[in-house]
Amino acid sequence: MMKFSIIKFFGFILSILLFASCEYDGIDPITEVDPGADAGAPVVTIISPAEGNTIKVLEEVSSVTIKFKVEDDIEVASVQVMVDGNEVASMNDFLDYRIVNDEVIFDNVTNGDHTVTVTATDLEGNTTSKTVNFSKEPPYTPKFENEFVYMPFDGDFVDLISLKSSEVVGSPGFTNDAFFGSSAYSGTADSYLNFPFDGSIGEEFTAAFWYKVSGNPDRAGILVAGADENRTQGFRLFREGSADEQRIKLNVGTGTGESWNDGGVLDVNADEWVHVAFTVTATGTTIYLNGQAVNTGSMAAPIDWSGVSELTIGSGGETFSYWGHTYDNSGIDELRFFSEALSQEQIQSLINASSETLHIGFNGQYADDVANRELTTVGSPGFAGEAKEGSDAYAGAADAYLTAPAAGLTSANFSATFWYKVSGSPDRAGILVMGPEDTENPDSQNLRTSGFRLFREGSATEQRIKLNVGTGTGESWNDGGVIDVTAGEWVHVAFTISDTQSVIYLNGEAMNTGTLAAPIDWTGVDILSIMSGAPRFTGWGHLSDTSIMDDLTFYNKVLTAEEIQADMAQ
Repeated sequence: MMKFSIIKFFGFILSILLFASCEYDGIDPITEVDPGADAGAPVVTIISPAEGNTIKVLEEVSSVTIKFKVEDDIEVASVQVMVDGNEVASMNDFLDYRIVNDEVIFDNVTNGDHTVTVTATDLEGNTTSKTVNFSKEPPYTPKFENEFVYMPFDGDFVDLISLKSSEVVGSPGFTNDAFFGSSAYSGTADSYLNFPFDGSIGEEFTAAFWYKVSGNPDRAGILVAGADENRTQGFRLFREGSADEQRIKLNVGTGTGESWNDGGVLDVNADEWVHVAFTVTATGTTIYLNGQAVNTGSMAAPIDWSGVSELTIGSGGETFSYWGHTYDNSGIDELRFFSEALSQEQIQSLINASSETLHIGFNGQYADDVANRELTTVGSPGFAGEAKEGSDAYAGAADAYLTAPAAGLTSANFSATFWYKVSGSPDRAGILVMGPEDTENPDSQNLRTSGFRLFREGSATEQRIKLNVGTGTGESWNDGGVIDVTAGEWVHVAFTISDTQSVIYLNGEAMNTGTLAAPIDWTGVDILSIMSGAPRFTGWGHLSDTSIMDDLTFYNKVLTAEEIQADMAQ
């Protein structure tokens, strides 16, 4: 019986093998296919960096990711990657020998212009090289003549001109209630900054900043650069007063003596940002509040910098803590020093320039000239090969747009200006959108109770520019004005939002107003979309805009008609 079972088992196995053999016999054997003659050289595409890209980071040396694609009709033999003519990578082993998608990270990008070259060779020795140009710039290029120090306090305590960091004493912080940018310096008890500052700025200089004064404590140091407690070197800017008002004062050391300037008074209860500036010359000092000279002080000799090695920000520090001038609980933003004594007109120009919160010139690149703000590219927007201002305007494309963080852009009063050459296809599109996420309608976003939505609607021959503003519990509509698509002309577009109304301007003329029942509400607004309603305003089909845009600027104030016309004339 056992023998029969064993025979039966081997018979079963044999039948399986015979069955499998029959199945494989039914399949044609693999045959080699002649790939044919080599039709040409490889095709090389450099995906990133894109031509003309600019890297702006705080680090003096940064990295770049080089992404590329190589295709060949027969087989890729080798790929070489070079930066500035020097080989940084070489490869000859590929998973797919006809299509190579790869990337190389280069970690030694310094400030200046650079090139990336990718060279591919196929089995026949055919070679193709592609080169793109990119650059690395400092995170900030001085905007004003003789600008010596610039600290925006956007999340760090770094001077963007020298890239020097401050020594942190205690626990100073940041406030999102900034005059400009994403944050401002926020003073706390027993806390301040020490920044390297040795007097190389010269005998004549200016300091300027935005200031939201606190009355507690009732006196404090604001900016102090001293050598010791004798007050005969450097300077001391400080405040004294009460819970209701504070007087800004200045003391300057002249070597064998000192000079006093009793400055002017700030209203603590107003809770407003005030522009504070002071100038020092060889013969005197002047203190300015909101661009107006409030007091002067005479100097018997120029300022003496002997022994001065650092600037204390937000306190009297080690050299001027006596008389109770210790830490300052106030807010400080946009601190600048200049190696010249600015005139009143220059200080007023500085104040006016501070109202710009974003500026994108679109000169062949997507970069904000105002702040170190990261712009993200979605899809494949392009450049127009023409411009109203500069060299190369933004050209919209299907499913393509830009986004940027909203931090620093959400002001109580708001304006935007740009040049626009409108397209009628598609018949509607988002232009500028700063709105909240609509979590209840993720695939059809249309929450309009905060932020704003500037968009267009119409036909192939005319498009109407419209604005919607969220006021918290409601919304405001402004039906704007019409642009002739067939004219094919650049049109200057502007809109303003105040506490009570919005106004849309075309070519400097007010087209329409919209009434606001309450000021604009920014709840939940975290991103700006440029040239599309996506991702926060898609419910009515306001997607990407194929129009052309140039010279986009945001402001933290309501522009007048005269200011808008002046912007057009620049």
